[in-house]
This record gives sequence, C-alpha cells and structure tokens, in this order.
Amino acid sequence: MIEKMNNTMYIFVGLYLSIGVAVGAVIILFVLAGSFTHKKFKYRRAQMLKQKFFEKNRGQLLRQLVSQRADITERMIITLDELEKATNKFDKSRELGGGGHGTVYKGILSDLHVVAIKKPKAAIQKEIDEFINEVAILSQINHRNVVKLYGCCLETEVPMLVYEFISNGTLYDHLHVDGPRSLSWNDRLRIATEAARSLAYLHSTASVPIIHRDIKSVNILLDDTLTAKVADFGASRYVPLDRSGITTRVQGTRGYLDPGYFYTGRLTEKSDVYSFGVLLLELLTRKKPFSYISSEDEGLVTHFSTLFAQGNLSEILDPQVMEEGGSDMEEVAALAAMCIALRGEDRPSMKQVEIKLEGTQASRGHEGGGVRNGPWTADGGRSEVLSRQYSMEEEFASSSRYPR
Repeated sequence: MIEKMNNTMYIFVGLYLSIGVAVGAVIILFVLAGSFTHKKFKYRRAQMLKQKFFEKNRGQLLRQLVSQRADITERMIITLDELEKATNKFDKSRELGGGGHGTVYKGILSDLHVVAIKKPKAAIQKEIDEFINEVAILSQINHRNVVKLYGCCLETEVPMLVYEFISNGTLYDHLHVDGPRSLSWNDRLRIATEAARSLAYLHSTASVPIIHRDIKSVNILLDDTLTAKVADFGASRYVPLDRSGITTRVQGTRGYLDPGYFYTGRLTEKSDVYSFGVLLLELLTRKKPFSYISSEDEGLVTHFSTLFAQGNLSEILDPQVMEEGGSDMEEVAALAAMCIALRGEDRPSMKQVEIKLEGTQASRGHEGGGVRNGPWTADGGRSEVLSRQYSMEEEFASSSRYPR
C-alpha cells in the first residue's frame, strides 16, 4: 500500500515537473519571439526613419543631379551605418572641434580614407534643395587648393557632409601664435596666392560659379607642407550663369563681411573679393579682423585704409613682414586696398587678384627694402578719397548685430 502511494506521488511530481518545464519553455519561446519581433520592429522603424530623412533631404534629387556620373553617385551618398562605424558611433574622443553650427568628427571609412565629418545641429528645410544642389556641384570639383568633398549622409534629420581630413590645422592657428614671429612672409604670400587661385576657380572655372561667402583664416586649412586648402562651404551659394548675383539671407563672419552685402542682402562674387582683401590685411598685419580696435576706435579695415591713404602703413604692419618683405609687400598692401573698396564694382575680380599675386610671388626675391613713406595706391597715385569712403564702413564695423 505504501509502495503504491509512493509510486503515485512520483508520478505526480514527474507530471508537475514536466508541466513546469513545458511552461518554462513556452515562456522562454515567447520572450525570445517578443525580443526578436521587437528588434525587427526597431530595425524596420529605423530603416523607415532613414528613408523618411533621405526623402526629406531630397536624396532622389541628388541622385538625379549626379546620375550622369555613376561613380560619383555611388561614392557621394554615404550611409549612416558607414559613418557610425567610421566614428565609433560619433564617440566624443573622435571630435575635432565644434561650435554653434555643429560638431566635426574624425573618421576612417571602409576604403581607409581618413575623413572629417561635419554634423550640423540644425538646418532650414527650405534650404535643403539648395544644399543638395551645392553638394552635387562641389562633389565634381577637383582642385588641389579646395578641400575635397567625399560625399554626404542624408539618413539623418540634418544632412552630414564628409570631407577629406587635413591634419595641420588652420591658417589662423599658424598665423596667430604667441611670440613675435609666425609664418614667414614667403609662406604667407604663397598661401594667399593658393587661396586666390581656388576662389578664382570657383568663381569662373567651375561648371557653375560658386560664391564661398565665408572666407577667413579659420576656413583656410593647411596640410603637412603648408599647402592651402579652402574649406567650409556650408555657407556657399552658386550663381546661375545668366545672373551676376543673388539676394539671400546675410551670412558670414564679423570683420570679414562685405558691408554692401550686409546692408542689401545682394551677394556677388565681389563679396568674396572683399573677404579675401580682409584676409590679406590679416596676413600683412597679424591682427584679428573680428576683434581688432585701434586707439582711434577703428576696426582693422578702416584703420588700414586710413594709414594706407596717409602712407603710414609701418604703424600697422607686422614687424616680421616689414623685415622679410620688400616691394612685393607694398604690392600686396595695394592689392588688399583695392579688394576692400567699399563699392563692389571698384574691386578686382578674383582672377585678377590671382594673376597679380602670382606675378608678385614670381618676382619675390629680386627686390628688397621696407615700406615706402608717402601716400600711394595700386596705380601709384595719391588716394584722396580712400579714408572718406569708409564712413559707411565705420558704421558697419560698430554694429553689434552680426550674423555668424
């Protein structure tokens, strides 16, 4: 009797254990199935979101614009997965720098190209079409003095740009160092010539003229041989071949911004010429255009123009430039004065600037000396109106409301 009860109990225990195992297995299966379904749902949702952003960022338009060049299309449109792998999911250790407009990361693509990835913080939807057009244009530019654009990612809310990585910092970094000496005059003249060459190319040689709109020393990158590379086309605009300029929202950097463009919103190639002229002043004086104020409460452009008209440039020129430069330094100063003329029509074209700088660089070494005393201009004549014409410039420089 007792043996029979023990057998019955063993049967019930075995049954309960079997039921427990079965229930546990079912629960595990449900958990696994739920987890798989959840992951699949998240994946599909992520893919749908990527496609949504791709369409919002006009990815199809970009494909159409570069459809004639299949190699460009394949290379230009870079996936988010690729960039996440390249940057270890945008790890903070990969940050190169950042500001109010976004962050730049260093990454290595699957083809082993080292790149800089610009991840903006925000974008205006109405400018997406223009952005894509500019990307399509810039992707086809191949100039040794322009930072190469590898492509863009359209699978995020704000499109990301992928450029070649330039390792040696900016012209600003090399020019504004502590101590009395920085870049040699020979290097400054060569860098100015290379930057002018790239802008002349963008204005007149590229398939569609491109206005950079934010020329400054921070946007001139230098490679290991100090070769200049114009960068940051985030503010750039292209100009239709049948038009001389466009009206657009004012954007640029304080101290470098064309006052005519600032007041009218009319953007032309001469706006870049003005900014380049300020860059020449920066190379000549080692003063920072966005912060320099003279003892007479004048900005860099106004103070230089006053001293230029008076023939007293020695008061503002970098002593190193005065020591190393000769008459070619005077030629560059005169060229800068023409570039910063208040009226755009009085400024030279970037092609003319390029030719002048190339000629000056070629003659470098054949002449010496310091700065001539006495008023002089590019054509050798006395400037009677140069300082007077900057009353509007003074008002512009004193304004406390500057874009970017």
